Amino acid sequence: MANRRGNLATALKARFSQLTRSAGVMRKRVFASGAGDEVLEAEPAPPPVPTRVTCAPDGVCLYAVGDIHGRMDLLLRLVELIDADAATLPEGTQAQIIFLGDYIDRGLQSRDVIEYFASGALDRYNPVYLLGNHEEALLRFRQEPSFGKQWAQFGGAETLYSYGFAPPNVRASLSSHEEMAAARAAWEKVWTEFRARLPESHLTFLESLKACHVAGDYLFVHAGLRPGIGLSEQMERDMLWIRDEFLHDRTQFPHLVVHGHTPEDAIYRDDRRIGLDTGAFLTGRLSAARLFGTDVAFLST
Repeated sequence: MANRRGNLATALKARFSQLTRSAGVMRKRVFASGAGDEVLEAEPAPPPVPTRVTCAPDGVCLYAVGDIHGRMDLLLRLVELIDADAATLPEGTQAQIIFLGDYIDRGLQSRDVIEYFASGALDRYNPVYLLGNHEEALLRFRQEPSFGKQWAQFGGAETLYSYGFAPPNVRASLSSHEEMAAARAAWEKVWTEFRARLPESHLTFLESLKACHVAGDYLFVHAGLRPGIGLSEQMERDMLWIRDEFLHDRTQFPHLVVHGHTPEDAIYRDDRRIGLDTGAFLTGRLSAARLFGTDVAFLST
């Protein structure tokens, strides 16, 4: 078991390294030039100091939480920090938590996170739950058993484990047509049982998730927005999956965009966006933005 966990940790670390290729997480890399020389790419410049003044709705303190990815332990710790902070707010202030999606996958407490949310444990914060690409993947698997193999490769395996299922060993099925057929049948079995055993309250919660949310001068979304397109014309797929086109553009949106999806070494903030995915499933850092009046502050485990 210990060796298996070690292999899982190694795989997750490698995956996190791949995911953090965008924005401020780009580390020094060595490239071969056309002449065969090695060229060292410089560290990216730090984000500019924000100057844009944005405001939360009057009388409301917003807490936006980044990608949880099955880390129930970190979620409970962050809620404790929010509880303590909310207790210091002026009397009459409403505290609201906005979750930016990716509650599941990669972390083995994925089921616990969904159960916690679906139970109404945070109703005192009038929570807003956004849809992440990983929740979209679970919902797609419920409709398409053939999608299970792909989902498992980017985190779904841990979610299935958390619900009591062992994903079929796809790599072991590539040596013959018979083994491939057996793997398909195994996925069909997992799919059928998962559909039957997924609690109705979990499915109701997952199907209720929103693509985006606007409050005051802020727009909350899982991945980002496509530059040059109005909010009403944005495609949901971009809101759940976009990366470089959004991260590397310099044009400001009418709202300051608060998002997750792309893991970074630290919370990112400039005059366009606030990025709150700090790779909780691997780093142990689950982060939140505290938006009150024109103040912007951060909480992290």
